[in-house]
Amino acid sequence: MSGRTVCFVSDRTGLTAETLGHSLLSQFGGLEARTVTMPFVTSVQDAHGVVARINEIARRDGERPIVLSTLVDDAIRGIVHGADAFVLDFFDAFLAPLEAELGRPSAHVSGLGMHSWAGDAAHSDRVAATNYALANDDGAGQRDYRNADVILVGVSRSGKTPTSLYMALQYGIRAANVPLLEEDFEQRELPRELQPYRNKLFGLTVRPARLQQIRQERRPGSRYASAGQVEFEVRSALDLMARNQIPWIDVTECSVEEIASRILDRMKLARHIRA
Repeated sequence: MSGRTVCFVSDRTGLTAETLGHSLLSQFGGLEARTVTMPFVTSVQDAHGVVARINEIARRDGERPIVLSTLVDDAIRGIVHGADAFVLDFFDAFLAPLEAELGRPSAHVSGLGMHSWAGDAAHSDRVAATNYALANDDGAGQRDYRNADVILVGVSRSGKTPTSLYMALQYGIRAANVPLLEEDFEQRELPRELQPYRNKLFGLTVRPARLQQIRQERRPGSRYASAGQVEFEVRSALDLMARNQIPWIDVTECSVEEIASRILDRMKLARHIRA
């Protein structure tokens, strides 16, 4: 079966769209899916930008991509439905039948699920861990590493953010993530802010060919996506991890579920909630 580009479009992180989408796609053996996640589509302007990206993918591929959407806002959803794509909207599929069964309209408000069960202890842990992961994503924001259960490190686009969010949502694990940058490789040292927390560090790496493919989808033709730059960064990151005795795994052929499970096992992390 020939390959298709599959776009996960969401007004939040995209993790729900990815999880549901991969479950559906796994039913089609032999389908070579090229996946693109388009998160935080929260405005009409964002929606038009997403449509432009989807239409460009359609022109490039010579066939319309598959779009799996978890957008809630009707205006934004309507714009995305106008893309040159096969759009499968999870809220269309489930909300309308639920509204009919319950005899009442839904709120059509993004993110209500994060707050609607405030009395549930497991839900509170999940929300707190997710907020922590978002606030400490990509080495920015709060940089509250003292309260981290684990700090994921690796080069850009090695899967740190989706893994952090999955661990938060499924297990209530507070996972920060920090990219290893070119200046770190030149200095041959960990970023200074991470040095007091070496025992919390866990590395993710990916094979250069796959990483280049991922980066080309994000910034085609750039130095960032060039074979030489990718190979240099992967090699340098592994060297930095080895010198600092940071455990790591190759995530090239791993699902996010497997990555998270292996991190919990290697780091001996206790699950705050059960999946």
